Amino acid sequence: MPKHLFEYAVVRVVPRVEREEFLNVGVILYCPAQGFLKTVFELNVARLSAFCREIDIPELHERLRAFERICAGRREGGAIGQLPIASRFRWLTANRSTIVQTSPTHTGLCDDAGEKLQQLFEQLVQ
Repeated sequence: MPKHLFEYAVVRVVPRVEREEFLNVGVILYCPAQGFLKTVFELNVARLSAFCREIDIPELHERLRAFERICAGRREGGAIGQLPIASRFRWLTANRSTIVQTSPTHTGLCDDAGEKLQQLFEQLVQ
């Protein structure tokens, strides 16, 4: 089975941007050959609350759900969700100074993008 090039970034919560401290909460993976763009995340509320007591968990959850909607490429993803798959990935992984940020992108080879996404999630987040 041929290997497919993929790109991924870690999704981070940065409660106080000026301190540059973050917690990894998810992974976003893009594999053009498989037409795959998906993100998975998990909010460990106890850990996040210990890290930053005043964090708004429902608001944070909604921001992460927006990543899911954009990845899905449906109307619910708004104008960005209607862009081609590569453009959506680039938009989601662009540098920003908000509470939800992504790491620099990394590349690799995989057989199955969904399996690789789960593997990276377990390795980098859980």
